[in-house]
Amino acid sequence: MTTMLAGRLHIGDPDGTGRRFAVEEVPVPVPGPGEVLVEVRAAGVCLSDVHLIDGSLRPAYNPSDVVTLGHEVAGVVHTVGAEVPGGWAPGARVTLQAGQVCGICANCVRRRTPCPQVLTRGVDYDGGWAQFTIARHDTLAAIPDALPFDQAAIIPDAVSTPYAAVVVTGGVRPAQSVGIWGAGGLGVHAVRVARLAGAAPIVVVDPLPAARERALTFGADVALDPADPGFRRSVLAATAGRGLDVAFDFAGAGPVRDQAAGVLAAGAQLVLVGLTPGPVAITDGTVFSIRGNAVRGHYGSSPDHVEQLIRLVAAGRLDLGPSISGHVPLADAAEAVEALEHKKGDPIRLVLTP
Repeated sequence: MTTMLAGRLHIGDPDGTGRRFAVEEVPVPVPGPGEVLVEVRAAGVCLSDVHLIDGSLRPAYNPSDVVTLGHEVAGVVHTVGAEVPGGWAPGARVTLQAGQVCGICANCVRRRTPCPQVLTRGVDYDGGWAQFTIARHDTLAAIPDALPFDQAAIIPDAVSTPYAAVVVTGGVRPAQSVGIWGAGGLGVHAVRVARLAGAAPIVVVDPLPAARERALTFGADVALDPADPGFRRSVLAATAGRGLDVAFDFAGAGPVRDQAAGVLAAGAQLVLVGLTPGPVAITDGTVFSIRGNAVRGHYGSSPDHVEQLIRLVAAGRLDLGPSISGHVPLADAAEAVEALEHKKGDPIRLVLTP
């Protein structure tokens, strides 16, 4: 087999001229030193992919004008390149980290963290919306035989990003009250992780009735409509008048952040997970300061988080089966993108199957 199907984004000019997405036939890549060729079995469709296609998100470090999308990928090692350590061999079941350090900056050369130029799979280099994909050996994570490929594929990003946000950036502890704005593909997993961390109560905020109902199914204690005139009273009632200890914005919207800041407890923090180029605005900065509140940004996760989640899922602490909303053939990737963009069937994660 010398050619394969791949979902390719032609990035085009900054004004959108020439941007297009298509599933095309391209050569099967050959692994170089330190790389392996992975036969893809499952690849998640993320809202970031939608934003790449519509142009609201553009690759930061990709020198090419075309890229294969897909940063949530699982499959089987097909071919091992030269100089690959760690005992990797054909047939090994793996999921791939959603990104990799650049490997050439001063911090990487000196084996220090953080890398100031982390590269994202399917954005800054070719990803896994393909029959085969290249992966650097240090981005491989072994998965057990009992873990289905579709569930393994969504652990990087869909699960690991909210996991890192809740456990590390938010530092959620047992019995803390948590608010989660946005019950989409990341937010619902934040509910699961917050519950695993012992948060109580877990308050989810989403304008869509179906999303609120889903959040309750995933373990939320309370699900609120942000437009409800009694919203603030409901949050205070759920938290015995204290307000939220930690609030998470998974929507990436200015009004969400301002609303969340207004229901924080004294000493509490707001964690920004959803991405937006817009400003962060706090309506009453005086009260925010007097109460000792804080705003923290969050992006992605670390390789350790992915490996921890693999162990948690394998041990039965997290069930990702309900997160898989459907499977779509790679050839129909554009249909999966449209379904996610327009929330057809209210999907959590659609998975492409080459």
